[in-house]
Amino acid sequence: MSDPHPERSPQREDKRSFLQRLAEFIHPGPDSPEELIETLAEAEENRVINAESRAMLEGVIRMASMTAGEVMVAAPRMDLLDIDAPFDELLHQVIDTGHSRFPVFEGERENIIGILMAKDLLKLQRAPELSLRALLRPALFIPETKGLNDLLRDFRHNRNHLAMVVDEFGRTSGLITIEDVLEQIVGEIEDEFDEADDETVDIYAMADGSSRVNGDTPVERVEEAFGVTLQDPDADDRFETIGGLIAHEMGHVPRRGERFERSGLRFTVLHTRGGAVRWFKVSPVTSAAGAAASHEHRRAGR
Repeated sequence: MSDPHPERSPQREDKRSFLQRLAEFIHPGPDSPEELIETLAEAEENRVINAESRAMLEGVIRMASMTAGEVMVAAPRMDLLDIDAPFDELLHQVIDTGHSRFPVFEGERENIIGILMAKDLLKLQRAPELSLRALLRPALFIPETKGLNDLLRDFRHNRNHLAMVVDEFGRTSGLITIEDVLEQIVGEIEDEFDEADDETVDIYAMADGSSRVNGDTPVERVEEAFGVTLQDPDADDRFETIGGLIAHEMGHVPRRGERFERSGLRFTVLHTRGGAVRWFKVSPVTSAAGAAASHEHRRAGR
C-alpha cells in the first residue's frame, strides 16, 4: 500500500531551504541599492548564494537605474544598409558584419525607414522582382532616457529585438538590441565566435577572405600571419597581445563595431567579454583607403 504522506523530493526541500536562508540573511531589508549589493556580497561570502547568482542579481539591481543612452551602440559605429544600394553590395555588408538585423536608411543616415532581417535579404536572391522596401519591418524609436527595465519589457511584449535611440531633438544617437540589455544582467553573451574553445587556434580564415583573430593572440603571431609590422621591435612599451596593443593605441577598451587601422590592416571588433576584445575581424584596408593613407604619408614626409 502506498504511503499516504510521501516525503517531499530532496530538490524541493533544497530550494525552500535556499530561499528561507536568503530571506533570513537580508532581514531587515537594505535601505538602498548600494546596501543591497553589499548584502549580496556578504551572502556570497557566507555561501548563501554562489558567485554567478550574486553577479546576476547585482546586474538586475544596477540595470534598474540605467538608460538606453548608457548602453546603446553610438550612431557613428552603427552598421546601416542603404535602401538604394545594389543587392550584391548589401549582401556583402550583411556577410561582412554578421548581424541578424540592420537599420535601413534612405538618402541620409539619419533617415531610418525600417529594419531589415538578414534572412529576408535572401528572398531577393531567389525572387529579384521583389522590392527591398516591402521586406522592411517597422523601426522602433525610443528616447535616450528610456529605462532598461521598461525597454526589456517592451522587447518581450512587442517581439522586437532592436530599437533606434533618439536624442531630445529627435536625431538618431544610436541603436540598442535585446542582447545589449541582457548583457547588463548576465555579462557578455557568448555567440558563434565562442564555438571553438581551443586556445591553440587563434586565427581563423573566413569565407569572405578576411580573418577572425583572437584578442589574446600574441602580436608577433599576428605580424607573422599577415606579413606586417605592428609595433617597433625596439620600443620600451611593447605589448604581448593584439588586444592590448589596439586598446592602448585607441586609448580605451574597444567596443563592438569599433575599427582600428594599422600597417594596411583593418581590425574590427566582433565580440567583447569581460572588458576585453575576444575576437577581431582582420581584413586588408581597401585600395582607395590605402592609397589615401599612402598619399598622406608621402605628404607628411616632405
